[in-house]
Order: sequence, then structure tokens, then C-alpha cells
Amino acid sequence: MDVSGTGGLTDDRVLLGRTSTAERVADILRTRIAEGYFPPGARLSEESIGGALGVSRNTLREAFRLLTHERLLVHELNRGVFVRVLAVGDVDDIYRTRRLVECAVVRGLGQPPFAVEGLAAAVAEGEAAARADDWTGVSTANIHFHRELVALAGSARTDELMRGVLAELRLAFHVVDDPRALHEPYLRRNREILDALRVGERASAERLLARYLDDSRTRVAAAYAQAVDDPTGPTG
Repeated sequence: MDVSGTGGLTDDRVLLGRTSTAERVADILRTRIAEGYFPPGARLSEESIGGALGVSRNTLREAFRLLTHERLLVHELNRGVFVRVLAVGDVDDIYRTRRLVECAVVRGLGQPPFAVEGLAAAVAEGEAAARADDWTGVSTANIHFHRELVALAGSARTDELMRGVLAELRLAFHVVDDPRALHEPYLRRNREILDALRVGERASAERLLARYLDDSRTRVAAAYAQAVDDPTGPTG
């Protein structure tokens, strides 16, 4: 699969500012991958992306190298750079990492009140997308919810870790045939976690989150395994 478009990257050029770096380019591309502009198996064009962002080929190649290290991209000799297609075992490993990190963040929140405004905005975003029957939007809002949850730790390193992990997870979401069945049950559960944190029930929120992640791991791994076993599904 060759993506000839640029996923609206021209609009992101302003994010680079005057001190354009490979890390900033990688951050933009990571976000775009997480939000579905570049799906698994897509070939990334150096010419198109470099032109859209206004960066040199060397800068873009360094950004590709960083994202390859994060397991979001793969380089295939004489073919180019592609968005990675996950193995089923990757999905299990992603959820193990999420459970370790996200539950630890909630457990370590300290004393209430907690700054849940970002979580509330993500919940509202997901519910609005569901009302519009936009299940890709629900998936994006769910990613935003978990990024905001981890952000409660106030740790730039944890935020960076989870940006990569959640972007990798989104690669699994992209190949599932029925996004509504996959994401709809977690709209209510996101709100339950938010409500628990709003009233300072940290332990309750952690229990809800742990069950949520265990259930999601089972559902996503099963749905993904079925999708990648389908001979008409993606390859890469």
C-alpha cells in the first residue's frame, strides 16, 4: 500500500517552528500514525512528506529512524519505509505495558482533588463521536483519554513512553473490521473511571482501570488475530 497523500501534514508545518528537528518531525508523524492518517502497511513517501513539512531528506530519514526504533515503522531494503503491521504477540505485550504504567499512575496520584479536566474533555469527545456514529473518532478519543490519564503523573518521560505505546496500539485498531463493537463498551467505562477520580476514589479508579485493561486486552487480541488471519487483510 502506497500512500500518495500526506495526511494533512502541510497544516502541521507550523508546529516545527524555526528550530526544526528530527524529533519534532517524528512527534508529528507519530501523532498522525496514532490518529490513523497512515495505516499499517502504508508506504511513507520521503518526497511527499518532506515537501509537506518543509524539511530536508536527512531530517526526515532521521525521524524515520527514530520511529523505526519505536517499532512504528519498518525499513524494507530497496522498497522503502512502511508503517508496521503488528504481530498478535505485540498486542499482548502492549497491554502488559499499559497495565503496568497506567495502573501505577493512578495508584501514585496522591491526595485528591485530581486534575481531571483533560480526562473529562476526552470522555466528552468520545461520547460526541459516538452520537455522530464516528467510531474512528471514538477510537481517537479513547487514545486521548489514556494519554490524559498518564499525564496525571506529571512525568515527561512517562508521557513520552505512552505516546509510543498508544500509537503502536492504534496500529492494531486500524485493521479491526468492526470498530463500533471494539470501542463502544469502553465509553461507559471511561466515564466510570473519570467519575471515580472526580470524587477522589483513587483505589476504585485503579480497580476499574485494571479490569478495563484486562477485558480490552482479551477483546483486542482476539479481534486482531481474526483480522490478520483473514487472507484479505493487510500484509507488511
